[in-house]
Amino acid sequence: MTEMVYGAVPRQQRDPILPRWWRTIDKWSVSSILLLFAIGILLGLAASPPLAERNGLHPFYYVERQLVFGFLAFSVMFFTTMLSPKMVRRLAVLGFVAAFAALALLPIFGTDFGKGATRWYSLGFASFQPSEFLKPVYVVVAAWLMAASDEIQGPPGKTISLVLTLVIVGFLAMQPDFGQAALVLFGWGVMYFLAGAPYILIVGVAASVVGAGFIAYNQSEHFARRIDGFLSPELDPRTQLGYATNAIREGGFFGVGVGEGQVKWSLPDAHTDFIIAVAAEEYGLILVLFIILLYTIVVVRSFLRLVHERNTFIRLAGTGLVAMFGVQALINMGVAVRLLPAKGMTLPFVSYGGSSLIAMGLSVGMLIAFTRTRPQGKFEDYLSQRGHR
Repeated sequence: MTEMVYGAVPRQQRDPILPRWWRTIDKWSVSSILLLFAIGILLGLAASPPLAERNGLHPFYYVERQLVFGFLAFSVMFFTTMLSPKMVRRLAVLGFVAAFAALALLPIFGTDFGKGATRWYSLGFASFQPSEFLKPVYVVVAAWLMAASDEIQGPPGKTISLVLTLVIVGFLAMQPDFGQAALVLFGWGVMYFLAGAPYILIVGVAASVVGAGFIAYNQSEHFARRIDGFLSPELDPRTQLGYATNAIREGGFFGVGVGEGQVKWSLPDAHTDFIIAVAAEEYGLILVLFIILLYTIVVVRSFLRLVHERNTFIRLAGTGLVAMFGVQALINMGVAVRLLPAKGMTLPFVSYGGSSLIAMGLSVGMLIAFTRTRPQGKFEDYLSQRGHR
C-alpha cells in the first residue's frame, strides 16, 4: 500500500566486493610486498641450486617449493585482507590457542634438524615452526587485551598481556630461540608504550631483559657462542658471518654479475638467513638499497594510516604488526653486515621458508585489513571530542 502511494523505494546498489576492497587497501604496500617476493624468487634462482646439488635434488627444487609456499602465503594474505577487524581478532584468538599449544609441545614432539635448537615439527614432506605463526596472532591478542583494559570496568588487560608475553618468551628461550623471544618482547613493548605505559615499567622490563641475557650467556652454550663470535675483534672467514661479510664486500656498488657470486657455494643458509649476502654479491648495493626501500614503504605507509586511526585496538594491533615486520627485516640485514649477533631470522618475503612465508602472509594480511580505509572521523577530531567531555 505504501508503495502505491509514495512509490517504490529505490534499492541502493553496493559496489562489488573486489572493487571496494581494491579502493580501500594501500596499493603501495601491496605492490612492495609483491616485489619483495619476486626479488626473493630471483635470488633463490641463484642461491638454492648449490644446496639442491649437495642434497641430490634437481637445481630448482627449492625455487619450485618457494613458489608453492608463495601461492599459499598470498592466498592467506588476500583472504585475511578481506576480513573486518572484528573477524581478524576472532581468527587471531583461535590461531593463538593453536599456535601456543604447538609451541608448548615442542620439547616433547619437536626436532632441531641438527641445528641445536628445537624449533620445528617434522611433517616428513615439510617442517612447521610454531613461533612464526604465533607472532602475528599474539600481537593481535595482546592488542585486544590492552585495548580492553581502557574500557569501563574492563579486565586488567595490560597485566594479562605482560604475563602472557613472559610465558611465551620463556617457551622460546627453552628452545633456545632468543631472537624470536626478543622480537616478541619488542612487539609487546611498542604496543604497551603506545597504550600509555609508565616509563618506569618500560625501564624495568628493559633491565629484566638485560639480566635475562646475562643469565642466558652463562647458562646456554648456544647463546654464548653466538655472542662471543659477534664480540670477537677478529672474524673467522670460514664461518657464515665471515663468508657473508666477504660477499658483501666483493659485491661493491654494482655486484659481480648475475650467477657469478661464490658465497652461495659456501653458505649452507645462503637461501634463508643470509640471502641478502647473495643479493649484495651478485647485484651490489643497488639491489640492497632497493630492498630496504620496499620495506620502508610498507612500514612508513602503514604508520601514516594508523596515526589517524581512532579505534584503540586497531591502532595497537596494526602498530605491533608493522613494528615486528620492520624490525625482523632490520635484524636479518643487521646480522649479515655484523651489526648484530646471529639470530637465525628470515628476511620477510625474500628468504626461503614455508612457515616464515605463510606466517608473514598472515601477518601482512592482518596489517592491510587494519589499515584499510573505513568511514570514520579523523583521529584529531576524536581527541578533541574527548577533551570537551
